[in-house]
Amino acid sequence: MITIRIAQEADADALPDIEQSAGEAYREIAELAWIADDDNQTIERHRELVAKGTCWVAVEQDDGPVAFLSAEIQDDTLHIWELAVRLERQRSGIGRALLENAITNAKERHVAAITLTTFRDVNWNAPFYRTLGFLMLDDAQTGERLRQVLLREVEHGMPASRRCAMRLPLKSNASIAAAGRDAARNASFRTHLIFD
Repeated sequence: MITIRIAQEADADALPDIEQSAGEAYREIAELAWIADDDNQTIERHRELVAKGTCWVAVEQDDGPVAFLSAEIQDDTLHIWELAVRLERQRSGIGRALLENAITNAKERHVAAITLTTFRDVNWNAPFYRTLGFLMLDDAQTGERLRQVLLREVEHGMPASRRCAMRLPLKSNASIAAAGRDAARNASFRTHLIFD
């Protein structure tokens, strides 16, 4: 059985290994195979996102995490930094379950939208996010915050022509109100059983 829960500080040590395993999927794409050997986020960065209460893990019943989604509140959006599932557990619904959990949490926080950056043409990237309602943003819609994220990715070696920003609108003119913070605080302690 897989359980999705808010990440705890002790989980941070396991997240780079999940990242490394997830990156192996890129070996299938010759031009992007280098990603499998690229550096992962530091444990310190993972701890920082865990401390913000915007990182969730998928765990086996008697084992540690097999997947995670890390995000951060930026202005009135929840920005997803990474969604990673161990290679041997991919295409089993775990990534979708993590993303659906993040969407539910974002709604409880009363944020306006969820954003992310990803590859336009990799099946488990933009095409996957579109199935959950994410919209690809053109240059005029991207905005300065996401433009800077994309620029940093290109500086790191990502091909600009293959990268894009996406947005899932949740609510118009939303802000993180006190009620939203209270709901998020309560939601952060809730455990979600997903499937057997």
